[in-house]
Amino acid sequence: MPIIKSAKKAARQAEKRTANNQEIKKTIKAALKAFKADPTAENMSKAQSEYDKAVKKGLLKKNTASRRKASLAKFAKAAKA
Repeated sequence: MPIIKSAKKAARQAEKRTANNQEIKKTIKAALKAFKADPTAENMSKAQSEYDKAVKKGLLKKNTASRRKASLAKFAKAAKA
């Protein structure tokens, strides 16, 4: 356990940030699962939106989200064919 006051605060902040990041990851996984089960345009839009939110909050890098969104589009195209 930290002894110094600033270290205690940093530990509290790290816990909160970890919890927030895990919540965002859960929503991404849920949206992705819904899309894989039923690849509709609406579900794809929701999944892409979740990736964009993760980028905005600094959880994912922009190119990572872009790559994953492209793979969603590829999956949707293959599902329609």
